Amino acid sequence: MGYGLHPDAFTGDDDDALDAGFPLGDGTADTGATVHCPCCGEAVEIALDPGSGTRQAYVEDCEVCCRPFEVVAECESGEILSLDVLGS
Repeated sequence: MGYGLHPDAFTGDDDDALDAGFPLGDGTADTGATVHCPCCGEAVEIALDPGSGTRQAYVEDCEVCCRPFEVVAECESGEILSLDVLGS
C-alpha cells in the first residue's frame, strides 16, 4: 500500500482557478526606507509594508549599535503618510 497522491492528481487546469483567486499585482509590496537610529545616529535601512494597516508600530534593532528603537508608521491607501523613529 503506497502513501501520497496519485500522479494523475497533478494533471488538469486547476492553475486557472488558483490564479483567479490570487491574481498577480493585487498586494502591496514591501517598501524600504532609510532612517537614522535615535541611539547612535547611523543610517539604517528598514522594511515597511504600507498594506498592513493604517497605523503600524514595531521594534527594530539598529544594524550598527544593536540597540532597539521603535518604528511608527501611518499609512493610507497603500502609501506611507508619516514615519517616526523613537528611542527606547
